[in-house]
Amino acid sequence: MKKISLLAATISLSAVPVLIQSTYAAEAEIQEVLVSASLIPIAASRSANAITVIDSEQLKLHAALSVSDLLRDVPGLAVSRSGVQGSQTQIRARGSEANHLLVLIDGVEANDPSQSDELNWGTLSADDIERIEVIRGPQSSMRGSDAMAGVVNIVTRGAEQPFSAKLYTEAGSFSTQRYGFSVGATQDDFTVRLGVSDIQTDGDNISRSGDEKDGYENTSVNLKAGFAASESLTLSLSARQSDGMNEFDSDEDFDGFVEDQDRVSEFRNSTVGLQANYASADGRWQHKLLVAQSKHDNEAFADGVKGNETASTKDQYQYIGSMFWNDGSQRVSVLAEREEEDYRQRGPLSWGLDPNQDRERDTDSVAIEYRSDVSDNLSVALSSRYDDNSEFDSANTYRVEAVYQLNDSARLRGAYGTAVKNPTFSERFGFYTNFIGNPDLEPEESTSWELGIDQQIGDWNLSATLFDAELENEIDGFVYDAVNVGYTAANKEGLSQRQGAELTAGISIDDSLSINAAYTYTDSVESDGAGGYRDEVRRARHTASFNLSWKALDNLHINTNAQYNGSQLDQFFPPWPAPSEMVTLSDYTLLNINANYSASDRLDIYLRLDNLLDEDYEEVFGYQTLGFGASLGLRFDL
Repeated sequence: MKKISLLAATISLSAVPVLIQSTYAAEAEIQEVLVSASLIPIAASRSANAITVIDSEQLKLHAALSVSDLLRDVPGLAVSRSGVQGSQTQIRARGSEANHLLVLIDGVEANDPSQSDELNWGTLSADDIERIEVIRGPQSSMRGSDAMAGVVNIVTRGAEQPFSAKLYTEAGSFSTQRYGFSVGATQDDFTVRLGVSDIQTDGDNISRSGDEKDGYENTSVNLKAGFAASESLTLSLSARQSDGMNEFDSDEDFDGFVEDQDRVSEFRNSTVGLQANYASADGRWQHKLLVAQSKHDNEAFADGVKGNETASTKDQYQYIGSMFWNDGSQRVSVLAEREEEDYRQRGPLSWGLDPNQDRERDTDSVAIEYRSDVSDNLSVALSSRYDDNSEFDSANTYRVEAVYQLNDSARLRGAYGTAVKNPTFSERFGFYTNFIGNPDLEPEESTSWELGIDQQIGDWNLSATLFDAELENEIDGFVYDAVNVGYTAANKEGLSQRQGAELTAGISIDDSLSINAAYTYTDSVESDGAGGYRDEVRRARHTASFNLSWKALDNLHINTNAQYNGSQLDQFFPPWPAPSEMVTLSDYTLLNINANYSASDRLDIYLRLDNLLDEDYEEVFGYQTLGFGASLGLRFDL
């Protein structure tokens, strides 16, 4: 373990008038309400979490195709895309695994149980999204198994005007086309909005050799409606569906490298939630009832012939009741929840294994959260959750956090807690080809702490966060099984460590210029089985971003963004029976520029330049990424 860098970060933290926190200026708005930092909405000043908020203005100015592109600037997050736009994409928070990050879309859990409990970020477009909140650090005490390392809460667009209708279109490199429309209305106590978008691109070749292009298509439909039945009761409906395809290459000769292949994966993902909120007239009681469902269907085709298929459905029934007293300075919230998950896998017999199976699991949970403003300067919170899972032993998790306001411009925050991640369906029951399931796997368990400080010095908003987590029973999904001649999953002995520092800074220079910067140091290691440690794959020790937003004219906004990703390890699988080996992926820097010109009150013209320096890099070993690309788009408000 390399402790020197962490010690240096600790010394820096104690000297923080010179250190930092905020990828975006929005984080400086301490009173901003956050949907997902507690069982019910709270102000950022009352949360001990390290939080990044990407608001609607930033979403508009960046004009990104996918949500994962927006999250590359967020400290503590590592993005790994297996190729081009639409390809399999993973996001890891604070050196954790990709399935340790819970994703909510309008409060509905969107992780896919048929894809190792991950969200495939490659299929999530950035269209019709109003706001993204990233809550870093364990949230299992409130959110359960998938929230071991954090939560990303995505809020879709709703209607805001009596009537609105908008159109947009975009064309760019790699034969990329994007277009969409939305209509919305508000009348008395009712609001409704429908948005439809479509992305099509020929892409580029994923493999290192050949010239066959790998394309991507995605059509998304987003519906959001709300009704105020009375001054106390509101009802809301949110629904989102994305379906499309992405082309990819595969390793057909088993030499460890993908080659040009006619391979296509088709997907259909949906989330739907019906929610009722009740608040008593005196403000002492609040109740929320949520009935939600997420569905995922994935089919793979080889040379036009259907092969593997996975599907999952998660039904969620959730009640949260809250009671306030002492003029709202104290609050207790209770959660009761049931989740029912179904998993289906279909495919041809291979390696003597039958991949066809249907599985299910249920989880009944209760949680309690207590929050108190002890004084004008001190806020504390305690939360605990009990999960009764049909497949595993019952789990108890907890979290303690505190925020202390040093003065009008500085605050300290800290948290300590535990988290749990259950084994996935694939890890327990196997996947295609030669991956053999292990039904005896134990859940992963984590204990962690974090300490942060936020400070405003003049026009600068600065902050730093130290984090440390120990992971027990980490699941290794690439254990060679000599008896069955394949790979399986197993719990590792010893502890895996994740520790580091997140530093960010932001300043607004008058109304025309703002600068934001972020740096993350991550030391993520696992036991090597011989009493030592080795680095985890696809987790760079050093990442950084720089963002300059310039309002050159009243109607012209230019945004310059630079992203640095340090060198990192990945795993290479040479021809059997040679053992797998570690390879190093080189560091890289991406430069992106966006310009937005308001030609009139109704017409916006934007230009997006991606990878302006045409950097040649890989985020997953053997998978090429996109070079320089340019796109021109129009937005028209009817």
